[in-house]
Amino acid sequence: MANRGKARAHANIALIKYWGKKDDELVLPMNSSLSLTLDAFYTETEVIFNKDIDRDYFYLNGDIQNEAATNRVTRFLNLFRSTAKMNIPAIIKSTNYVPTAAGLASSASGFAALAAAANIASGLNLDHRELSIYARQGSGSATRSIYGGFVEWQKGTGGDDSYAIPIDDAKWDIGMVIVIVNPEKKTVSSRAGMKRTVSTSPFYKGWLESAEEDLKQIKIAIKRRDIEQVGQIAESNSFKMHATMLGAKPPLLYWEPESIMVMEIVRELRNQGILCYLTMDAGPNVKIICKLSEGRIIKRKLEKIFKSKQIIVTGPGPGIVAL
Repeated sequence: MANRGKARAHANIALIKYWGKKDDELVLPMNSSLSLTLDAFYTETEVIFNKDIDRDYFYLNGDIQNEAATNRVTRFLNLFRSTAKMNIPAIIKSTNYVPTAAGLASSASGFAALAAAANIASGLNLDHRELSIYARQGSGSATRSIYGGFVEWQKGTGGDDSYAIPIDDAKWDIGMVIVIVNPEKKTVSSRAGMKRTVSTSPFYKGWLESAEEDLKQIKIAIKRRDIEQVGQIAESNSFKMHATMLGAKPPLLYWEPESIMVMEIVRELRNQGILCYLTMDAGPNVKIICKLSEGRIIKRKLEKIFKSKQIIVTGPGPGIVAL
């Protein structure tokens, strides 16, 4: 056993959304999803198993975390400890280069990095597919951050066949412009929002049916490198997900006035012939799918309303990396 492991994982943004679980314990999704891993946002995590400490200690961005946050990490590490047949506490040091809980996929990069680091420290040497299964149990979207480029999370039928697979390395002219409307923690977590939507929204059944077709069509568009088609499908899928939330009781709306301002700018740019399409997760921040080569043009347009530091142009990112 190595005792110590350190790894980096990049955040991913879903183009075909994951929204709703059929099994909370195993984190099994109601529908398959597809994402793009991004270069600009990532988490670096170190796991050190240490016999001389009495329990797990979890540090995020240099600060010791509370009992609830530590317990979530402990439960996750127990998956590795159980397989490795060990019972040693750990010190976990994580640095997030993503605003936490702001709808920018910090839990995806966080748990993927934690999985990769724990894999090294425990000496299990799980392959990427197995690691994807483990990461899923920390945070659903983390299953996709094991890989770079375009990644599909296959919903599967149970705990052993619900994992991510790489679809395309995205080494072509595609990227995103991220507009950080509000970096603060959202008031309703994704977990709580999903639960409410699945159990109370009358639109949810229609969402599941259409998401399946969206996934099929976007994979064809990716294969053709058809950015217009990729963008149109992703934008439509995102709005449908938010519509299911609006149908929940009580309704869920993660948008802020500035989110709608970004939507208007995207529409204007499209009318001017620039291919760009938006997608939003459970948070107010807007992600614009575009040609990477046109990212700067879009940023300049947005800078008329938003501060430069709120706008990040990013290309596709890699899968997990041992450090």
